[in-house]
Amino acid sequence: MTTFNDRERGFENKFALDQDQEFKAGARRNRLLGEWAAGLMGLEGERVAEYAKAVIKSDFELPGDDDVLRKVFEDLKGSGVNVSEGDVRMKMDELLAQAREAIRTGA
Repeated sequence: MTTFNDRERGFENKFALDQDQEFKAGARRNRLLGEWAAGLMGLEGERVAEYAKAVIKSDFELPGDDDVLRKVFEDLKGSGVNVSEGDVRMKMDELLAQAREAIRTGA
């Protein structure tokens, strides 16, 4: 019976690690997205970091990515940047892949 218990514990530990890494990748993606959007809006210096932090915080409003998408898209639209929701979603997907790879490689 201990073999099954050990396997179960191993699966639980792997699940916890995977969830932790996915959380870190999401936060990293949001920071990168905030920096990307800030560049499009013409923000510079300290304001880029502040905006990136605001994007990260927006992810805690609702489950899923829709809150981040909505914030960034509306901010870009409000700043006069001509970008579609689809463009922002594609950038989010691209940056999530980059963030997952960076977490996986320890970069």
